[in-house]
Amino acid sequence: MTIAHQVDREKIDGILNRYPHGEASSLVHLLQEMQAAFNWLPPETIRAVADHLAVPLTKAYSVATFYKAFSLRPRGRKIVKVCLGTSCHIRGASIVVEDIRQGLGIGPGETTADMAYTAEVVNCVGACALAPVVIADEKYLADVKPGTILKRLEKG
Repeated sequence: MTIAHQVDREKIDGILNRYPHGEASSLVHLLQEMQAAFNWLPPETIRAVADHLAVPLTKAYSVATFYKAFSLRPRGRKIVKVCLGTSCHIRGASIVVEDIRQGLGIGPGETTADMAYTAEVVNCVGACALAPVVIADEKYLADVKPGTILKRLEKG
C-alpha cells in the first residue's frame, strides 16, 4: 500500500538548525530526531540531513537502513509488535497476527490507511512467561488470547 505524505519543511529546518553544518558525527542523532518528528524517515529528511552535514546521500541511507530503529516507510501512530519467539508461537501468536490482519486489514510491516496502526512481528521480546506477548507503543500486553487483541488495543 502506498501512503501519500507531505513533509513539513519548516519542521525539518527547525531540527537541522540545532546542529552545526558539516558535522558528520551528528548523523545518527539527526536521523533520530527526524524519526521522532515524523515517525519515520521520509526521503526528504534523509536528503536534508545529508546536505546539512555534507555527507554523501549513500552514507545517510546506509545508516538509516542499518539500524532497525529507523523506518523508511510511513508508520502508524501506534506500533503493534507481535512476538513470534518459541514460547509465543506455541501459545498462539500466529493466530494473534491473523486477528490483526483481519481486524485492522494489515499484515506485518504494513500500516493502516488512516495511519493509526503499524503491525510488526519480532523474534523475541524476552518475556516468555507472559506469552503470547504483544507490545503496543512500548506497553507489554501479556497472555493475549486469540480474538482479544483488537479490544486490548482499543483500551490503550
